[in-house]
Amino acid sequence: MSEEKELSFEEAMESLEEIVNELEKGDVPLEKAIDYYQDGMKLSKLCNDKLKNVEEKMTKIMNEQGEFEVFEIQEEE
Repeated sequence: MSEEKELSFEEAMESLEEIVNELEKGDVPLEKAIDYYQDGMKLSKLCNDKLKNVEEKMTKIMNEQGEFEVFEIQEEE
């Protein structure tokens, strides 16, 4: 995974999906699988950090009465 430019959330998710697809094929050499895994973990952290950042921003959004409301992103189960 290249760290030259900051990936958008969508780009990171797309890359993560590609890695998962490659690993699910099951015919990846061990060294390449380890590289995929490391890249996948970096992408996963990047996505998580971006989601937390959005959640923090959304927490600061005011409701119609001008009061701050807590905003939490619902996680899928």
